[in-house]
Amino acid sequence: MSQDMAAPTAETLSTRTCTIYVVRHGTTTMNVENRYRGRRDIPLDAQGYQDAVDAARQLSTVGLAAVYTGGLRRTIATGQIIADEAGVPDLRIMHGLINVDYGAWEGMTSQEAEMYDPVAFRLYKTSPSRAVCPNGERLRDAQERMLSALQLIGERHPGEHVAVVSHAVMIRLVVAALEHTEGEQWRIPVGRGSLTTMLVEDGRVRLHRLPDGDDVD
Repeated sequence: MSQDMAAPTAETLSTRTCTIYVVRHGTTTMNVENRYRGRRDIPLDAQGYQDAVDAARQLSTVGLAAVYTGGLRRTIATGQIIADEAGVPDLRIMHGLINVDYGAWEGMTSQEAEMYDPVAFRLYKTSPSRAVCPNGERLRDAQERMLSALQLIGERHPGEHVAVVSHAVMIRLVVAALEHTEGEQWRIPVGRGSLTTMLVEDGRVRLHRLPDGDDVD
């Protein structure tokens, strides 16, 4: 795994390798309040649009062939800004990239979620392989659908560069799967508008670069 921001060089990639830049969407008011957003379809705030512009500028020179996004407004708006900057004509919506369904926790702060169900919250913090959001989604299921989405995108775009806009927890879950991480370490920092670089070849997803930022909400 490399920490270089630059795109992987031709020498390190085969013609079948798809380079995927997984972008966390920009800031929303619920991010600022540090509440679980889940499937709530909230828009970007002013800072969120700037986050998206910053991500778009970072990706403007890599030669994007496509931009994929989950179906919520905050990811679509981020993806559209990236696509416009890169000259990609159409966004591609993919359900597998949508956020975790937080169920009863949606809209709560972490403190409120812990009070609501301390046992489930402890598993959420420490064991993504076993955690289930109350009345919501099993984290392992979210992890598997995100990995499947990345594999499908890699199969569609061998040898190309692609941007994928998703959510912090979905990025963390994929990194945890690829790095075989359990315990509290799975909750890595993922900055808003940050890029996580992954390589996909022959159906195998590999981590190339972790995201920037110190946001562990």
